[in-house]
Amino acid sequence: MTSIDELFKKPGLPGSNKRKLEVSHDPSHFYKSSKHSVNGDAKGKSHAHASVADDAEDDDAEAGPDIPPEDDDEHGLDPKEDEEGRFFGGGVRSETNAALDYIEGHEEEDNEAELVEEKYDLPWLRKLALNFERRISTNAELRAKFEHQPQRFMRSEADLDEDIKSLSVLSEHAELYSDFAELGCVASLVSLLAHENADIAIVAIEVFSELIDGDVEAVQEQWNAIVDAALEAGLLDLLVQNLSRLDEDSEADRSGVYHILSILESLASQSRISEKIRRDGPTTMWLLTRVQAKETVVSQNKRYAAELLAILLQSSASNTPHLLKLDIADLLLQLVAPYRKRDPSKEGEEEEYFENLFDALTVLVDSAEGKMAFNVAEGVELCLIMLHEGTASKLRALRLLDHACAGVGGMPVCEKVVDASGLKTIFGMFRKKQDNASMELILGIICSMLRQLPGSSPSRIRAVGKWLQNGHEKISRIVQLRREFSSRLHQVDAAIETERKGMTEEQQLEYADDWFTRRLDVGIFCLQTIDNILAWLILDDAGARQKIKDLLAEGDESFAAIRATLHEQLRGVEGEDDPEGTKDTLTYLLGSVQEYT
Repeated sequence: MTSIDELFKKPGLPGSNKRKLEVSHDPSHFYKSSKHSVNGDAKGKSHAHASVADDAEDDDAEAGPDIPPEDDDEHGLDPKEDEEGRFFGGGVRSETNAALDYIEGHEEEDNEAELVEEKYDLPWLRKLALNFERRISTNAELRAKFEHQPQRFMRSEADLDEDIKSLSVLSEHAELYSDFAELGCVASLVSLLAHENADIAIVAIEVFSELIDGDVEAVQEQWNAIVDAALEAGLLDLLVQNLSRLDEDSEADRSGVYHILSILESLASQSRISEKIRRDGPTTMWLLTRVQAKETVVSQNKRYAAELLAILLQSSASNTPHLLKLDIADLLLQLVAPYRKRDPSKEGEEEEYFENLFDALTVLVDSAEGKMAFNVAEGVELCLIMLHEGTASKLRALRLLDHACAGVGGMPVCEKVVDASGLKTIFGMFRKKQDNASMELILGIICSMLRQLPGSSPSRIRAVGKWLQNGHEKISRIVQLRREFSSRLHQVDAAIETERKGMTEEQQLEYADDWFTRRLDVGIFCLQTIDNILAWLILDDAGARQKIKDLLAEGDESFAAIRATLHEQLRGVEGEDDPEGTKDTLTYLLGSVQEYT
């Protein structure tokens, strides 16, 4: 069942918009590939600047060029010609100007015609590939021949740099990717990552990043062709080597690291490659080290490293146990611990870095092994501190705790919540007014405890006992919440039913997602969780059962309303995989509520 969690930011996956590199000054100071298009002519422009002081001094001066001397005829020039089109003293007649304009116009037309006729097809690609291979060979030969005379091979290096950049045009013609790989150019491009000149390696990295970017309009087969060829050519090993040799104190090298992370993000979107990246120990260790780097202001690359860890955890379940062996749970908890009392800075990338760390932890605790490691590393205690003292971290800690308590392996976490006096904190928040997102998570934690804790355990007795305190005030609160969410949902359902009338079946299917989103926005998931909680209380305690029955009757409702919600939930999970036994639980609750109706 889709929940509010689906509205939270997730780590980047296939098709998502990739982040853009941020630069602190003119990017022309370091290598950067450029897209080539039919109009891709880059020209520089010069600008004249004058100071404010100069402007002030010249306020009374006459503008424009000097007036020609009255005795122009002394130089053999007819003063009348200036009036007929010559510049003052320039010597360029109007007829000459017209001729130059005519020639320039025809040259531009010829150039445009040549560009328009350019066809990006297989013959064009073969020509491009041949030239590219020649550049690589020439540069390698000159470097070997004049090893100690850089001036003898620098020109070939500049030419190679330009040829590498020219390959970026392929990102607009993904239909040529398979041919590009078959011609051996992918392997050649990857080989340049080992070039002695780090700037050449960086521009090769950037171009390859562009070719496999999520924004490229390539089908899976085309994308696979270029990626598989690159992996076969040793791409991952070369990326790690460059991570080791690049110095992020340099702007150019920092750009290179950024684009390496961009490549890893694109590759990690596929589970099979994600597992390969994880098996490549140096890559994972570099990421774990990078997220711990001490920085006065969190950098873009540190943030990106945290995001990549989240992607590796999410893209393949098999990555989790291996990363847990590297103590990733304890590491991530240590990194988020400083935010228990302070908010992330708005400067730099700290705010998103903070989000990425919590995303990685949330994905981690979705597995049974992750829940266990989270529990051992005192993650529950840290989350409870954040709920009590945090501000920005409060909602993230709630979400993390909700995921940790739910599903297979959640029982020890629920018991730790009770043992760590978490019931007081959770129910204290429950009594207060909350936004839909926070209330959904609070209800989720409470529902998980009623579902996970064993029936006769002291922890369950304490959890159920909270509902019986102070004249069942918490039951009154949850039934009131139910009434509010039910009223909102009823209004939306009535509006949807009106829209549905007169629609064809195809139109209804087209609007189904929009209708579900609208129901989600008004709290359908909260209502379903509330009715799960009420069903457990009806089953667990006779006094709670009677109180719920009386409160529902005040609104002309009965246990039938709860059964209707449970039935809707059960229909929603039909035909889906059910590793957590949700169907069995809902069926059990339906039978119990029916028994007491």
